[in-house]
Amino acid sequence: MHPSEVLFQGKRQPALLPACDHYAGSEKLMRKSMALQQELGPVFDITFDCEDGAAAGREREHAELVATLLNEVGNRHKRIGARLHDLHSPHFQQDVDIIVGAAARQLAYVVLPKPEGVADVLRAKEAVKRAADKAGRPDLPVHVLIETHGALHQVFEIAALPQVECLSFGIMDFVSSHNGAIPAAAMRTPGQFTHPLVVRAKLEMVAACHAFDKVASHNVTTDIKDSAVVANDATRAAGEFGFTRMWSIHPDQIKPIVKAFTPRLSEVNEATNILLEAMAANWGPIAQHGRLHDRASYRYYWTVLQRAKLAGLALPDAAAAIVNQPETI
Repeated sequence: MHPSEVLFQGKRQPALLPACDHYAGSEKLMRKSMALQQELGPVFDITFDCEDGAAAGREREHAELVATLLNEVGNRHKRIGARLHDLHSPHFQQDVDIIVGAAARQLAYVVLPKPEGVADVLRAKEAVKRAADKAGRPDLPVHVLIETHGALHQVFEIAALPQVECLSFGIMDFVSSHNGAIPAAAMRTPGQFTHPLVVRAKLEMVAACHAFDKVASHNVTTDIKDSAVVANDATRAAGEFGFTRMWSIHPDQIKPIVKAFTPRLSEVNEATNILLEAMAANWGPIAQHGRLHDRASYRYYWTVLQRAKLAGLALPDAAAAIVNQPETI
């Protein structure tokens, strides 16, 4: 039997997406991002941004541009999504009609910003679903930005929605919504990892994601010149807060983010050895280096190999043989 069949036995498997979600707003930056994805492969996603990317008064033209680019041959990996205007914007339905209506089959997902709670997510999700169904893509995933008090209050209900694939933390809007009660320093490092209200919000969102096997995406690093800051933020987001994905707003941020979220070779080797021994024992308990392992820890190490593969890491032959074996039908 395939490892996933044994280890999860029909239960939901943890959602896995590329570790970096790169945002691009202008045509120049969108095309540059597409070219970089062609070069590096689908180790990062691209999100075409309508909310902040469209010039005032040119929202329709921007949505049409997004749809055109999605349908170009440069989107061969189909790992490009789009952030729409928020539900209460006069441009929301126009974005849905143009982008989803014309490019649903090419979209990896759509991002819904600024919901005030689960009711907003449901309304926006249904609008997207109507357009996607009509375009022949009934399973189009939805990503939701958690950046308002209401969305945070109902984050577990939002994460439970089947069509929702990923939740992203919008730190700048979240901090601003406190009207000065949280200092601006909490939008960046180290404050974003130490201010109690921001820490609490991140942990609530991440807990909701993992409770329903959804992807938790960390907010941007606004320092675009110092890759060490980006790498530090990504490392802390993953290691201390349990995020499995992070935004990028500059091409130079992509590689440090991907590297920070990619398992180290030592972890891959450890996972490989444990899983090979587990398979030899027909997935029964084993003792390795004086430590007990059973299916609970096997699930963890299986995910390590899946994440390494997704990040494009060159796996040892034994590890590749495990993750690439076909599932039984």
